[in-house]
Amino acid sequence: MKVSPAKENILKKVRNALSQPVQLPFPNAEGNSSVFVTDNDGLELKFAEEFSRLQGKFVFCSSRNELADNLQALADHKEWKNVLCITPSLLNMLAPFNPPFLNVGELDDMDAAITDCELLVARTGSIILSSAQASGRVLPVYTPIHIVIAFAHQLVFDIRDGIVKMKERYGESLPSQITLATGPSRTADIEKTLVVGVHGPKEVYVFLLDE
Repeated sequence: MKVSPAKENILKKVRNALSQPVQLPFPNAEGNSSVFVTDNDGLELKFAEEFSRLQGKFVFCSSRNELADNLQALADHKEWKNVLCITPSLLNMLAPFNPPFLNVGELDDMDAAITDCELLVARTGSIILSSAQASGRVLPVYTPIHIVIAFAHQLVFDIRDGIVKMKERYGESLPSQITLATGPSRTADIEKTLVVGVHGPKEVYVFLLDE
């Protein structure tokens, strides 16, 4: 197909421009530094405040005994008989307590599911999940109630810090899916009425273990 002289002239200018890259005039204004003041003190409290503001349920645990007791109390209160967990490290951690509600059975029959996470973002109250976790892609989305067990060392201040941590952990082999879950699933597509639990879990719990 013949290209018109005017179009060829434009394409030539584009090619020339691409072959001669120029430095950014204001490099510090292009996302190279955070606009938020980083405060690594009290990340637990900051996350709890932001996560609770988003209708998340936050539970702080100072020991594994306290974690097991809190999980059992929640299961008793909700009358859960089948809570699914397929993460080996969490199953090993909870095994000594032999929680009666814990199951590794079928996905369709569960009342709730327990997973781990990659990181927690304090500034936004977000949970970073990835396809590299043992729970995979489906469980955190499909479950009606999502329970996350996390550790204090997984807290970061901002999303930017989380991305840096993920790159440090996985290098060039980043997981094929990295998700930011910020509170329970919600939508206001229909008549601007907020509905919770449409596209994912209607309740999200974070049990933060600080040993």
